[in-house]
Order: sequence, then structure tokens, then C-alpha cells
Amino acid sequence: MAITLKDIAKMLDHSTLQPFLTDDDIRKGCDVALQYDTATVCARPGDMPIVVKALEGSDVKPCTVIGFPHGAHHTSVKVFEAERALDDGCQELDMVLNIGKMLSGDTGYVQDEIAQLAAAAHARNALLKVILETCYLSDEQKEIACRLSEKAGADFVKTSTGYGSAGATVADVKLMRAAVSENVRVKASGGIRTLDMVLSCRQAGASRCGVSATAKIMEEAKARLAQGTLTEAPAAPVENTAGGAY
Repeated sequence: MAITLKDIAKMLDHSTLQPFLTDDDIRKGCDVALQYDTATVCARPGDMPIVVKALEGSDVKPCTVIGFPHGAHHTSVKVFEAERALDDGCQELDMVLNIGKMLSGDTGYVQDEIAQLAAAAHARNALLKVILETCYLSDEQKEIACRLSEKAGADFVKTSTGYGSAGATVADVKLMRAAVSENVRVKASGGIRTLDMVLSCRQAGASRCGVSATAKIMEEAKARLAQGTLTEAPAAPVENTAGGAY
């Protein structure tokens, strides 16, 4: 089945989350996102003023991370961080659930925290994605976290921060897609560096992928389009990513 360059670009959240990135690096990241017309630029909270200004008037949305990367911030701190990002013009929030509480079985805490972040986001017409950090959870815990996220009003469930011991896997995307209704979308992130991995995640049910290798992925897509080989199917089987990082 055919797929367009726009279909691929609008799956990508171009990530500029590494701690060492400078203001100029953030601006360059926005330029890359604008060049390929990605879905968002996902940057650190303190970078939102730069990102919002750079993306103004475009179809690329500013996105940030909340409670990143460990998820252990107090809920009130996460809510404050979210509200500050929204004040700065952010339109999508990727929050890390409290991994320790999830592993402890404190589902009430986890759901309540997500609900507070979802309420803050939706009050400002923003989207909320919940990062599970799947590398630390059992399959059963992943399913429970997905269901909690949906009950709490999240718009997406997301695999990874990119800073855990492993990143996205096709198997996890399939599991998460099956665990939520059509009202909740799935984002894959962590270790996604090729077009084939993006296409494999798409086939598995992902609507978005968090990537920093945007230019590489899109140029590969352009090359396949020119060759008449750009399709929904990956060109070769893709193994699960062994590591995280963007």
C-alpha cells in the first residue's frame, strides 16, 4: 500500500532532548522539523520559548516533556511544570508516569497523577502523552498502565523516554495498541533511527514516533519515493531495538 512523505513526516516528533544541546542546537532542530514538516518538535521545558517562536505560523507543534526522565517528581511539581509549559505556548505534553509507584502497584496514585495532567492539558486544548518506560515494566504492568492512562483521560500512551535501559520495540507497540481503545493513540520512542523501524511501528499500531534522526529517515523516504519503492511495508524485517536514546 502506498504511503506519502507527509504521512511519514506527520508521524514524527522531532526530539531535541539531550542535556547538552545549546540554544543554537534547539533552533537548528526546529529548522529540521520545519524543513520536513514533522508533527512536533519535542524539546526540554526550558526551551519552549525558543521552540514556540521558531515554529510560529507553521503546522509543526511545540511539545515538551514533564517529569522527565525518571517520573519521580511530586505530582504538584509535574502539574506546575505542565502549566508553565502551556503558558509558554506548548501544545503537547509527554509526561513520565511515576515508574516506582507503578512497580509498587499503587495504581490509584498513578491514575490520579495522569488525570491531573490530562485535566491541565485539556483545559488549554493541549494533548497529553503518557510515557510508560516499558523497559522497566512487565507485559502485565504495561497493559495495566495503558488502561490507567486511558481511564485518566490521556490522548496517547508512549513506550519510552529514550533514557531507560532499552527503547521502543515492535512487540511493545502491538501490546500497547491492543491494551487501549481507538480513543487513545500510541507513540513509539527510544532507539528509532531508521525508516524501516518507523514503518514497522506504524504497522504495529503507532501513530507517532519520537526520533532525532528525522533528516536521515525522511531522506531515506525520499529516496524510496524516487525509486518507486516507498510503501507501508518496511523494506526488511526490523529487530527490536536493543538500546534506548534518541
